[in-house]
Amino acid sequence: MSDKLTIANLVPDDTAVISGFTTGGAHLRRFHEMGLMKGTELKVIRYAPLGDPIEISVRGSLLSIRGDEASLIEVTRSGPAK
Repeated sequence: MSDKLTIANLVPDDTAVISGFTTGGAHLRRFHEMGLMKGTELKVIRYAPLGDPIEISVRGSLLSIRGDEASLIEVTRSGPAK
């Protein structure tokens, strides 16, 4: 099990910057198409009632990503929302 922080480890109102990905291929291409690239800042908005999917704010857009996909995106926490 990895000890790196991922989107799946964040809680609502946390902000973070994408530091890398633990996947490649189709997943990575899909992330890039959604605007999720290394260095991109994001904010966790909320989790669905059963915990999946996760709604995040990226570059002024709201995205919903599955928990298993969120665990593939490594981040550096930049703090709670202001």
